[in-house]
Amino acid sequence: MADCVFCKIVKKELPSEVVYEDERILAFRDVNPVAPLHLLIIPKKHIASVNHLAEEDKELIGEMFFLAQKIAREQGIAESGYRLAFNVGRNAGQTIDHLHLHLIGGKQLPWP
Repeated sequence: MADCVFCKIVKKELPSEVVYEDERILAFRDVNPVAPLHLLIIPKKHIASVNHLAEEDKELIGEMFFLAQKIAREQGIAESGYRLAFNVGRNAGQTIDHLHLHLIGGKQLPWP
């Protein structure tokens, strides 16, 4: 998608503070963090939301969760706890139409 902010980050057309990158996934710091650690884990492949996942994306989604687990350990929040969240659609708070997994931690998180 030519106008997708996250696709532009993947292509290095926009700056980001990258924490992890491989051929399929990119993880970077959220520009509006809600906690000391707030990362976005995205597929490099453009997928608009969870509603747009295909059968072929099952492995990719699993990789995103395992990466979140790895980063949480590396950042020292695995034991104290962290939140993983996908927002799907505007009513749920999705503001960018590119699938992204929030990894949030480093403090006591309220619910909801």
